[in-house]
Amino acid sequence: MTFRDILASIYTNYIFRRFLFFLLIIWIASTAIFLIPRLSGQDPVKEKLLLEAQRGGHMQAGLEEMAAEYSRKFGLDKPLLVQYGNYMADLFRFDFGPSIAYFPKSVNSLIGDSVIWTFGLLAVCTFIAFFVGTIAGALLGWPKSPNFLQYIFMPILTLAAIPYYLLALVLIYIFAFNLDWFPLFGGYAVATLPEWSFNFAWDVVHHAVLPASSIVLASLGFWALGMRGMMVTNQGEDFMIAAEAKGLRSIRLFFNYAVRNAVLPQTTALALSLGTVFTGSVLVEVIFRYPGLGNTLYQAIKLNDFFVIRGMIFIVIVTLGLATFIIDVTYPLLDPRVSYKKGS
Repeated sequence: MTFRDILASIYTNYIFRRFLFFLLIIWIASTAIFLIPRLSGQDPVKEKLLLEAQRGGHMQAGLEEMAAEYSRKFGLDKPLLVQYGNYMADLFRFDFGPSIAYFPKSVNSLIGDSVIWTFGLLAVCTFIAFFVGTIAGALLGWPKSPNFLQYIFMPILTLAAIPYYLLALVLIYIFAFNLDWFPLFGGYAVATLPEWSFNFAWDVVHHAVLPASSIVLASLGFWALGMRGMMVTNQGEDFMIAAEAKGLRSIRLFFNYAVRNAVLPQTTALALSLGTVFTGSVLVEVIFRYPGLGNTLYQAIKLNDFFVIRGMIFIVIVTLGLATFIIDVTYPLLDPRVSYKKGS
């Protein structure tokens, strides 16, 4: 057996162990999702019926009979172990069942309607904040950068201390309430039907400017601070000293040695951030009433909709676990200093 075959075998076993650990985490988290909502002792079906009765101005007759019928339809009248078995079988098929609060719509359709809004907003915001913040942090941590960059980028670092939802409220007050440059809420104008047209696309972009700005501005400081710290740390490393002793140009030292090594932890953080994209930025989406996953989850919590809550949280767990699994598998390929061998 050659040395390459040995490394391939070690790497294959490494991936297999990490995959089993990924499945274990998914199972434990899924079980917790099933049990925790039921500890509240509330009946989601009866809560929904009471809400509808209050909206109608009077209590509906036969509320108990309706609750029992809906419980049978949703499987809530069965023993807990039977419910758990059905629940795990449905999760394996990625079938989250019908929504209690929005019946007869399914949880899958609710998520499908919301995910495009959240992914379009947060994915773009995450990449913009990552690239701009990483570049700003790299320049701030490089001793040979022009001095005027300190005055341009240093205010960005202060944004890391401001929660994005507070920044969202400030942006609404200035640009939507006082200046009236942008709409106060929504993903598109009221009484507008979604369609594939330039006018509708521009309307969507116009409504997304403020929520996107709050997320990007609040995230820039995080990425800039992380990259700046890594750049400063790399200044005293042996590979930087050796590269400087060779007389390499400053631009090559900056990109090929300092940035290339400092960006590795940033890549890990980016992968984890992308794993949370599908969760939605709950508070921002609620503040702007943006039709994304975060707002859908908030409404489901208000209405005590078990099926939507567990479907959304399951997606969060899977995406985070998958992002972590991909990092574990690919990081040794990105950084040769990371070994596949056990115990190293």
